[in-house]
Amino acid sequence: MDYFKKQLELLQLEREEDKNAYQLLIASSSVADRRAAGMAWYPIAIRDTELGRGDYLTVEAERTTHQDVAHQLRFGVSAALFSNHDPKNDRLEGTITWQSGNRLKLTLRTDELPDWADNGKLGIDLLFDDNSYDEMQSALKEAEIRKDKGNEGHLIKVLLGEKPATFHHELVTYHLPQLNASQQAAVEKIIAANEIAIVHGPPGTGKTTTLVQAIKALWKLEHLPILVAAPSNTAVDLLSERLSAEGLNVLRIGNPARVSAHLMSLTLDARIAEHTSMKEIRALKKQANEFRDMAHKYKRNFGRAEREQRKALFTEARNIMKTVSDTEQYIIDDVIARAQVITTTLVGANHYTVRNLQYKTVVIDEAGQALEPACWIPILKAKKVILAGDHQQLPPTIKSNEAARRGLSTTLLEKCVALHPEAVVMLEEQYRMHATIMGYAAASFYNSQLRAHASVAEHTLFTDDSPLAFIDTAGCGFEEKQDGTSTTNPEEAAFLFKHLGRLAVELDTHYPVDQFPSIAVISPYKQQVTLLKEQLQHAPDLHKYGNRISVNTIDSFQGQERDIVYISMTRSNTENKIGFLADIRRMNVAMTRARKKLVVVGDSGTLSQLPFYANFITYAEQHNAYLSAWEFMD
Repeated sequence: MDYFKKQLELLQLEREEDKNAYQLLIASSSVADRRAAGMAWYPIAIRDTELGRGDYLTVEAERTTHQDVAHQLRFGVSAALFSNHDPKNDRLEGTITWQSGNRLKLTLRTDELPDWADNGKLGIDLLFDDNSYDEMQSALKEAEIRKDKGNEGHLIKVLLGEKPATFHHELVTYHLPQLNASQQAAVEKIIAANEIAIVHGPPGTGKTTTLVQAIKALWKLEHLPILVAAPSNTAVDLLSERLSAEGLNVLRIGNPARVSAHLMSLTLDARIAEHTSMKEIRALKKQANEFRDMAHKYKRNFGRAEREQRKALFTEARNIMKTVSDTEQYIIDDVIARAQVITTTLVGANHYTVRNLQYKTVVIDEAGQALEPACWIPILKAKKVILAGDHQQLPPTIKSNEAARRGLSTTLLEKCVALHPEAVVMLEEQYRMHATIMGYAAASFYNSQLRAHASVAEHTLFTDDSPLAFIDTAGCGFEEKQDGTSTTNPEEAAFLFKHLGRLAVELDTHYPVDQFPSIAVISPYKQQVTLLKEQLQHAPDLHKYGNRISVNTIDSFQGQERDIVYISMTRSNTENKIGFLADIRRMNVAMTRARKKLVVVGDSGTLSQLPFYANFITYAEQHNAYLSAWEFMD
């Protein structure tokens, strides 16, 4: 089957699975459930309305309660304004065009609010995100068409392995004293590449630092704008801040997840607001709104003369808004033309403001977590692509098991690493972990090429503390329990906090409370995490360190680090089943979050069924880090 046809098929499976799960959730849930799941704001108050592009009404809304509940209402997603008096019928669909803190702007497909909007009990529901799937689908179809079009298809053929990657090495070596040897090599590879370069960044190796310096170098050499994209808003925000701090003119398309004043100042909205032509726009908008307000005074059931007058006022408002639209377009084009680096999510690369732009270089960060169809959206705008990430850490989340099994979980990064080893530079020096914490992951995933920088290689919590411990619960009777589709192990959870409590007492003698080490307690299983959070509530001795202890799933800690990490392995059964612990990339993430101490709590009998865990236990024994839970029993 043709390459892109297969990708389209897999994407369709994923879309259907995602849509079915969404509809099931919506059909069976109350507004309180949807709010708790982060899929609705309720109640909301409308703070402002204005006519926007194409006569669409934009509503600015604020959530008035439950302001600390995490949510998924983000820039670019589809959402509906609804009235809880009759939520099935009283709803208007639109798109979120801005979101910050507890306010958002929703552009609705109408030019005025319906009467039900005056009756209170308003909310905003997240709708199924067809837009992202439409953009991915269009990109795959376009890539299929372009592939056989001479020069246009050259990069596509290289990425698919049908043509070799080429490099021009006549460039002067670009020396950056702040980079180590492998980081320097990565920057040089990026500069020399004609089609593709890959930065393989294992945990703690300074991938972001390397990318930022490479982008800066490309700008200095070529003076051409660069598109930088990543799968998540958080990753885009980090790069935007770091690139801006290096003095580059960064334009952030879309809205940041992290709401800092500095990030906001990089957005298109902020740049437009600062533009010299904005004064004129404000005056015109005010005039258009005055005409609109006058028109609303003529009710629909008045006579013919009033209807004509109403129509004339609306026409006048529309004409003014056409002038506003043209002026806004001029400002947008001007702001974009001045940007040296444009940053966005993968899907955001097709935002209407930059949809038709082409770039010499496109950089995709966190490519190990990016769905391949999403990567093609920015790639189609490029002559050359830089992929950065780590295919030995967690892959993207795929909702359809069939699509994952048939290949959707294999990322473009993984494929390109295999097809073009000559394009890959692995960063070899890490600045996070003690050498013993790093050692097992380095041997298992990175051919023992990873080494610890001198500044971290020997750092421990205090003199004579061991940086690694595997605590074996075999024979203690800590049996796992099946909880729906998830697994828990209450006794293992209780034991873990008992051990942490003892360590905390010892740490108290070495650290003042305000400098107490940061701690992560993690598990692969969601229900075990829920149980761990509950148990922490009932561990009064640990409450004074509350703000220093985080409990969550392994997946949510990817990209983060802590001084101390405890992993609750959870599985312990006589059938020796280990379920999705068999995905050892998840364990690579878990084991490489810790700076100074890693404590793994688990049942050697169950875990040893997989060579990866059997070898880890051997590694712990070799480093005098194997302990039995019996040693800590009262």
